[in-house]
Amino acid sequence: MLKPVKFATLALLSALAVQPALAEEKAAALVNGVAIPQARIDFQVKGVVAQGQPDSPDLRKAIKEKMIEVELIVQEATRLGLDKNSDVSQQIEISRRTVLASAFIEDFVKNHPISEDQLKQEYDKLKAKLGDKEYNARHILVASEDEAKAIIAQLGKKVKFEKLAAKSLDAGSAKQGGSLGWTIPGTFVQPFAEALLSLKKGEYTKTPVQTQFGWHVIRLDDVRALKVPSFDEVKPQLQQRLQQQALKKAVDDLRTKAKIE
Repeated sequence: MLKPVKFATLALLSALAVQPALAEEKAAALVNGVAIPQARIDFQVKGVVAQGQPDSPDLRKAIKEKMIEVELIVQEATRLGLDKNSDVSQQIEISRRTVLASAFIEDFVKNHPISEDQLKQEYDKLKAKLGDKEYNARHILVASEDEAKAIIAQLGKKVKFEKLAAKSLDAGSAKQGGSLGWTIPGTFVQPFAEALLSLKKGEYTKTPVQTQFGWHVIRLDDVRALKVPSFDEVKPQLQQRLQQQALKKAVDDLRTKAKIE
């Protein structure tokens, strides 16, 4: 077993040391004289631990061995001149830029945190947009106003809405008798939402409703109170949304200031 080195002796050794010796001290391994820095191993360990695997000597050994294998392959690839290959060079450059872009995003998020007040303001805006009710509706989508009027006429003769909906251009809802499920008007385009809000439970539109998708006949099956998720339940999603908006603005500002030809 090595005996402890006295402080004075350690200081003397440090003073006499040269840079290559220090670099070697920080190396976890040497592969044909090329150092694998300990910091690189530590970085890999940190990433694995972040995914839930506990740090351990076995883990560090496995990562070290993997890095040695990779270094051997890299050296051989370089000997074969693969690093001069155009496609390989482009991939290396793309990877470098991707890492730098990710580093920028991480740094931006760290230095531009979303405040609690911002989150609460966004939550209040969301609540106001959602309203206090949700609607269970059906619709039939057709290509022309005349087709929609014909459907309304058939409904007036007591033909079932669900039967007529089978021919709807909206294939998804057609299989469900035209059902759109429980939703809020804000999820629909304006003409559709306005028509839906004008109906009472059990009513259908007596005139066709036109949107950019075609002509609709809409029926309101039911209405109920909307249970809005609590602030704490949606806080993570709100934070992510506001961070994305802030990042997009930062990138847009960079684009505005840049000379792009």
